[in-house]
Amino acid sequence: MAVNKSDQEYTHVRQLLKKMDPDIAASFSYKQRKALQKAMDTRSWNNHKIDFRPTLALPFLPWSFYFVFLGGVNRRKLSSSERVTAAIVFLITLLVFSVILLGILFVALYLLKSWLGIDIFAGESLGLWDHFKEVFNLE
Repeated sequence: MAVNKSDQEYTHVRQLLKKMDPDIAASFSYKQRKALQKAMDTRSWNNHKIDFRPTLALPFLPWSFYFVFLGGVNRRKLSSSERVTAAIVFLITLLVFSVILLGILFVALYLLKSWLGIDIFAGESLGLWDHFKEVFNLE
């Protein structure tokens, strides 16, 4: 059975109009329905660089669950609350990476100090240098 092209084109508009009050849906003119169709055709909801949608079906449960992880360039303008949230997430991410990098730097400086034989506190050691020598067979 051949499907009429105009039926396919207006499926989304018809679904949208079905969810409205019948009087309001009937009040849309042909031009307004065409404008709705044009607006819905320009959506790019399915164009994501990362689109991961796994489904989890648990035994003994009649339902299955799905998770959606999407990623890509945001092409829309952010609201003020989204801008605040984005700034907070950026600052938290910056803080976490800074702490990790600072930790790596301190470990590297400690290993360099131990390699050079500098003993700041006599008789005290974290044992990190001994473990490092053991792992990499340095002696």
